[in-house]
Amino acid sequence: MYTRITKTGGRQYLQLVESFRNDSGKVRTRVVANLGRLDQITPEQLDPLINGLNRAVGRAHNTSSQVIQESGLSFGDVFALHELWRGLGIDTALKRAMRSSRRAFDAEALIRAMVFNRLCDPTSKLGCLRWLETVAMPAMPDTVSHQHLLRAMDALMDHADAVADALARQIRPLVDRDLAIVFYDLTTVRIHGGGEVDDDLRAFGMNKETGGIARQFVLGVVQTAEGLPLMHTVHPGNVGETKTLQGMLQTVLQRFPVQRVILVADRGLLSLENIDELTALADQGGRKLEFILAVPARRYADLVETFQNLTFCEHGLAEATFAGHRLIVAHDPVRAADQSDRRRGRIRDLEAMADKMVTKLDAQDDGQTARGRRACDRGAYSRFTRAVAEAQLTRFLKADLQADRFSYSVDEAAIARAELFDGKLALLTNAPDLTPAETVSRYKSLADIERGFRVLKSDIEIAPVHHRLPDRIRAHALICFLALVLYRVMRMRLKAKRHDASPRTALDLLARIQKHTAHIGDRTFNGTSKTTPEQLDLFDALSLPRPA
Repeated sequence: MYTRITKTGGRQYLQLVESFRNDSGKVRTRVVANLGRLDQITPEQLDPLINGLNRAVGRAHNTSSQVIQESGLSFGDVFALHELWRGLGIDTALKRAMRSSRRAFDAEALIRAMVFNRLCDPTSKLGCLRWLETVAMPAMPDTVSHQHLLRAMDALMDHADAVADALARQIRPLVDRDLAIVFYDLTTVRIHGGGEVDDDLRAFGMNKETGGIARQFVLGVVQTAEGLPLMHTVHPGNVGETKTLQGMLQTVLQRFPVQRVILVADRGLLSLENIDELTALADQGGRKLEFILAVPARRYADLVETFQNLTFCEHGLAEATFAGHRLIVAHDPVRAADQSDRRRGRIRDLEAMADKMVTKLDAQDDGQTARGRRACDRGAYSRFTRAVAEAQLTRFLKADLQADRFSYSVDEAAIARAELFDGKLALLTNAPDLTPAETVSRYKSLADIERGFRVLKSDIEIAPVHHRLPDRIRAHALICFLALVLYRVMRMRLKAKRHDASPRTALDLLARIQKHTAHIGDRTFNGTSKTTPEQLDLFDALSLPRPA
């Protein structure tokens, strides 16, 4: 059965016809119904017939209305992050900590949106609003404004202690009660803007990223050996690094029920001078503090005799005693040879420079003139000492400033002492049950916290910060820290399942799953794009449910 248009007298008619075979077996057609003149039939007249036929075969309702397709919204990445957020209990923790009957907006949803924005498309708070228009964020308010985001940040800081305690309770089950390896390090975060406010966190200090002076604040991160961030700290941009350590340790001991803490920190943070204070702090609660720290370079002069008497095993490890603690030394012959060769190469270049100046000065004394500026001994001294200082070789090359003529000397004994420490890592620890290899491995794991800082500054883009008020800066740091927690949990799960995708790659792949909405007349159709096997594999690797 089908429709047919016929012409009669210059007019067109719409007919419903069917084919059949007559008694002789030949195919013939007959008119089942005349539907009327084609120029007088409207879509509204045909819709009941078409809809009846569609219902008979179980198809969708037909309409003459235009099909309006909305832009697709990214869904897979925010869905995965939302399930991870709920699975870790962060949503419940924030709702309980920020509970208020006077607040007319959902602060937890807005904080969650800003955290997800740092992971998916890090932008400013205004940029976050534009990003929300491109994603199908689960459980979001219908209307979100810039003021809503700023007020959510203020609410976060109004309940800062309660939020920190609630988050610690969610992380606490992941921390071993008997033994916790705690890594701690600091980084600097650049801030834009001028002016001064009360209790300003923005201060000028040495920026670790640029190597120059910048207006900044200091961010500290504490994490476990597995790379799970435990907590963060925020300090003024000119704070001394060692001054932050005691407060951090006190907070860790308060929030996490660990009985034994092995603190691993860089030599700039942990020193022989403040170890006694930290150990006494841990002893007050009946807990045990152990540490692993690199020997500061200023103490190397005290280790010359010790290093001369070391005997390294086949793995390049040796153990001795220094300052009443275990001294673990790791030796890399290849690195040692490379450091020594590069140092001697720079010294040879400077000696060649000095010899060239001496040759020119001697030629002038013999009455030979050369083109260019006339040389003098004082000028040679100035050029040589400046070049030596720039090469950081003042310990080995010394100009004789008392002599009338330009001369210098090479301190071979100082070079030999420096080569004694080439390719060696000297660590101090009071942990009695850690082998030298375990001690070195634990300290080298400190590099993982540096990778976390790179994630904060590249993927999450914590800097530059444009906030002015101290509490807004702290709220921004906490939002970025929560993003780092989700990033690291994703990394841990992918690594556990031996999946080769990084969290960044995983989110990019999942973002291709989109939500689509189409409008036909007064009806609306919602759907999700088809998932690929690679995307389904990612949900399984992350131990997350698949989108329906």
